[in-house]
Amino acid sequence: MAGRFGIGSQSTAVATKVVTSTPSTDLALTNLAYCSPSDLQSFAVPGSKLFLANVGDAFVLSVSYPFLILFFYLHIRNGHIALNAIHRRLAKVSNGDNVSVSRFVPPQDFNLALLRVELEFVKKGTKNEQVDAVLLANQLRKRFINQVMTVGQKVTFEYHGNNYIFTISEAQLEGQEKSGAPERGMISGDTYFIFDAQNSSGIKVVNQREAASSNIFRHKEFNLQSLGIGGLGAEFADIFRRAFASRVFPPHVTNKLGIKHVKGMLLYGPPGTGKTLMARQIGKMLNGKEPKIVNGPEVLSKFVGETEKNVRDLFADAENDQRTRGDESDLHVIIFDEIDAICKSRGSTRDGTGVHDSIVNQLLTKIDGVESLNNVLLIGMTNRKDLLDEALLRPGRLEVQVEISLPDENGRFQILQIHTNKMKENSFLAPDVNLQELAARTKNYSGAELEGVVKSAVSFALNRQVSMDDLTKPVDEDNIKVTMEDFLKALYEIVPAFGASTDDLERCRLNGMVDCGDRHKHIYQRAMLLVEQVKVSKGSPLVTCLLEGSSGSGKTALAATVGIDSDFPYVKIVSAETMIGLHESTKCAQIVKVFEDAYKSPLSIIILDDIERLLEYVAIGPRFSNLISQTLLVLLKRLPPKGKKLLVFGTTSEVSFLDSVGLCDAFSVTYHLPTLKTADAKKVLEQLNVFAEEDVNAAAEAMNDMPIKKLYMLIEMAAQGEHGGAAEAIYSGKEKIKISHFYDCLQDVVRF
Repeated sequence: MAGRFGIGSQSTAVATKVVTSTPSTDLALTNLAYCSPSDLQSFAVPGSKLFLANVGDAFVLSVSYPFLILFFYLHIRNGHIALNAIHRRLAKVSNGDNVSVSRFVPPQDFNLALLRVELEFVKKGTKNEQVDAVLLANQLRKRFINQVMTVGQKVTFEYHGNNYIFTISEAQLEGQEKSGAPERGMISGDTYFIFDAQNSSGIKVVNQREAASSNIFRHKEFNLQSLGIGGLGAEFADIFRRAFASRVFPPHVTNKLGIKHVKGMLLYGPPGTGKTLMARQIGKMLNGKEPKIVNGPEVLSKFVGETEKNVRDLFADAENDQRTRGDESDLHVIIFDEIDAICKSRGSTRDGTGVHDSIVNQLLTKIDGVESLNNVLLIGMTNRKDLLDEALLRPGRLEVQVEISLPDENGRFQILQIHTNKMKENSFLAPDVNLQELAARTKNYSGAELEGVVKSAVSFALNRQVSMDDLTKPVDEDNIKVTMEDFLKALYEIVPAFGASTDDLERCRLNGMVDCGDRHKHIYQRAMLLVEQVKVSKGSPLVTCLLEGSSGSGKTALAATVGIDSDFPYVKIVSAETMIGLHESTKCAQIVKVFEDAYKSPLSIIILDDIERLLEYVAIGPRFSNLISQTLLVLLKRLPPKGKKLLVFGTTSEVSFLDSVGLCDAFSVTYHLPTLKTADAKKVLEQLNVFAEEDVNAAAEAMNDMPIKKLYMLIEMAAQGEHGGAAEAIYSGKEKIKISHFYDCLQDVVRF
């Protein structure tokens, strides 16, 4: 590439010079290297009046020779080069040492567009000074024009009677992106300076009007996946816009806009979705004070007034910082995990002490009181947003409220990538592992549950290398491979809290689903159409369906089959058998929780099995729980949150009772499941193949108007044989049920 001065860039032949001190203190502040007049020509840049030297391949200095000072000629011998103390320290040489020096020819487009420097005093801790950024930038451009600056280089200079050092932290060339070469460039009249100063330096930079940004973040860019955060890109973008966009700009910009920074945010959502992880990583990314992390109950104390004092102490450092430094104070991050433990809605607790109310009052005062702080960011986390005091959630307090929900398929893929990156880098991950397929299979898994899946899969792989006969046997690391089969086994071990209750659903249809008539088939098809409606319709976020019929007619089995075949990520069955002995208020709480959990999943199915049993209905009286009845009425009509869809199936054998209490009207559609007619029973018997061909019609006739569940029970009894032990032979097809024994069993199950 043609050089800026007509010659190719970089250094020329290397020479060795003897290091000596700069002749005077004034010359030490010029950032120049000095040599004898005869040596000076070896550093001349062709086609210009510049003399540049690459010193020890560490930095580039402009070279000159000493002037006549007070009629004394400061002589430097041939073969020597004079460097000030800062130069010698950077080049790691002392007086009398040899150092390699070569002429440096600047490449094309070598002017600096931006130079970020950090200021400090030469003698630290001696004074406090306020520096005007515009005036200092003009002075430095004038003083160091055409000098080459390298990232990491330190430069001494004098300004308004004080000696300073600036360290170059960033150097950007005009119209060029970063490359692998050292970051350096030449100061021109258009170079823009950005000044930073540590809090402890005693230097306060003012009037930095045109700075590109503030230094709120430790890194110029960050990768969420490198921070261990997967599937939360949209949520993080929302947090950044609301909470940090205003803090990226210098204080004078926000002052001109007349706004205050966001002081608090609330992260809420199901357990294990990454709320705490995101809060901790946000704290690590910020360039303020070390975050204070508080687990909610930690601030509580048994002494009167001590709890409120603990809350005040959390804000003490921020108050002192704002009092002394004003708008230039650092950002203080306070992270409250399980904030619902201490910030419950005022008046909701009945402990008699009122301590929870006092905590809320104290927190509100500190965040947004008369002497409110503008250098604080409070991050609260909870999975029970409904318990928090409403005053905490208004603008000016925890105003940014972001739901950290269950990850979608792409989010799950990112999380699996994060947790398998190391084993992939170290060749422990088998080539047959398909993370995209695993992401598709793990519907409604939270981030914590996906981590559990990876751990479980690794445990299977490690277990293959361990001999239970000899635990001291050396392990061959090269044979450790985590395979796709290990992950599939892990999916059976780690069950998502908000997933489908597949085992419970399978128990509801132990005999599977058989063709038992056109009516049953029609109802199944209509139910699957409801599933499709919930999936695609924009106007039906909630669909409810009541399956009614006599006891044992297959209502629960049909609902369970629809739940399994729907492929919805969340399918739960609510049954009275899990609530035996519970008080009605506890039952209500459990039912409400199932619905609340369903609202966290994009597609959900809830099966309310035997509603009359849930209502504790007794025909004598009649008696039932009005509290549970009213709860169901409300839940069956309450629309799920935006973006969530819910299908509710109810089953009952007492449809007249439900109609009398108004529950039937709460369901969108009602289907009646009939008992089996003779033709239907014959279809079932032909599929079971347990009767002789000539006996099928007689057996089917005897089962007319019988529920499917009772049919299976009757067949099971008859298959045992008159003297027992015949079941295996009958079900294998070697023998058939005797019609006479079948009639005997029929007498036992039929009520007269």
